[in-house]
Amino acid sequence: MENENFWFAFGLTLFAGLSTGIGSALAFFTKNTSTRFLSVSLGFSAGVMVYVSFFEILPKARLALVPGLGEQGAAWYSVLAFFVGIFIIALIDRMIPSQENPHEIKRVEDVAKNGQKDARLVRMGMFTALAIGIHNFPEGIATFMAGLTDRTIAIPIAVAIAIHNIPEGIAISVPISYGTGSKKKGFYLSFLSGLAEPVGALLAWFILMPFLNDNLFGFIFAAVAGIMVFISIDELLPTAREYGLHHHAVYGFIAGMAVMALSLLLFI
Repeated sequence: MENENFWFAFGLTLFAGLSTGIGSALAFFTKNTSTRFLSVSLGFSAGVMVYVSFFEILPKARLALVPGLGEQGAAWYSVLAFFVGIFIIALIDRMIPSQENPHEIKRVEDVAKNGQKDARLVRMGMFTALAIGIHNFPEGIATFMAGLTDRTIAIPIAVAIAIHNIPEGIAISVPISYGTGSKKKGFYLSFLSGLAEPVGALLAWFILMPFLNDNLFGFIFAAVAGIMVFISIDELLPTAREYGLHHHAVYGFIAGMAVMALSLLLFI
């Protein structure tokens, strides 16, 4: 059963990580970015991640801490872990230079205007790939831990992170493709950058799992909730607004919460 849970969780993490290839494929096959689609999709992902963090992950983390810490201790430590998760992902975000930040919007048509090869674009794409790789480690751990714990919430989390990775794939592929004149290089580098998420999952399995108990699990799970809320507020919603109209992002966000709520209610 343990092996089955591992492969399920790892498969979800691999799917979410390699979805950067979808964004790269969009840049490969299209001349214009479908901004409305991306805006609604990113808002939807944010809605899923925020709802599941507050209504499922945090409560389960607190319950896991109760046997060892008591009701009051569990409440305090789950909140502390939540903000530790936010601090970790915010620190990673601060370490990434703004010009290579994967959250900076990239459109196929904007870079395509230049047309010619440009070493600066190649540098931008390479640094963006590195930044996304670093940034995806905690996302891989979050997806993997959810997959090991509860399949009901793991699948929508994986789908939400996969959607979130689409514009990251564009952010890598577009400058590499037009900087080198080779769309294949942009696609491959974008695809490979997504491997950071399954690598994060493997690190979690080999380093954290031997020491896993209720207290450690509760702390990690609450930190995962913090990571996902930060990603939603700092990355997904601002990017959704940049790609489309404000209302597109909001409608997608509400739809994401509604779908997540309904899916959880169906499994009660």
